Amino acid sequence: MRIPDQPVVLHLDQDDPKKCTARKLSRLGKARLVQRFHELPHGAVVLDPFSETALSPADGGTIRSRGIVAVDCSWVEAERVFSDVLKGRHFLHRALPMLMASNPTKFGKWGELSTLEALAAAYYIVGERDRAEDLLSVYNWGLRFLEVNREPLDAYSECKDSAEVVRVQSEFY
Repeated sequence: MRIPDQPVVLHLDQDDPKKCTARKLSRLGKARLVQRFHELPHGAVVLDPFSETALSPADGGTIRSRGIVAVDCSWVEAERVFSDVLKGRHFLHRALPMLMASNPTKFGKWGELSTLEALAAAYYIVGERDRAEDLLSVYNWGLRFLEVNREPLDAYSECKDSAEVVRVQSEFY
């Protein structure tokens, strides 16, 4: 099954434009930015840090057929965006398992990934490693994300479902 050409990023224009990884992905033709909720692909996997279901390889089929959505918003606004705005819409909400940021703004912080890192992690976990590396290659620090997180990413990508990802996550966090 062919993966959709580009991930979709709901871009809410809440962060410093000079540090925005989603904008750079869009400029390079590696992501499609949208600013309206009705432009999001119906049935896609939405990376939601507040979801109770972890992303797992079992979500790969949906990502390949329906696509993947990242939300680019301020961490300060994230809870409101996900609870008030996106809940109840026709998406599969999935949280990434715990990973360490390698971007210059949040380097070394657990779970505070850039949009680029979140998308790359999702692709890696569902078996699209080349796609993950391609996205990360747009920054000189990008591939460091894989180096820092290789062991957990490999472990997560071997899991069968969300419950197993959560169990494996406890070994790393």
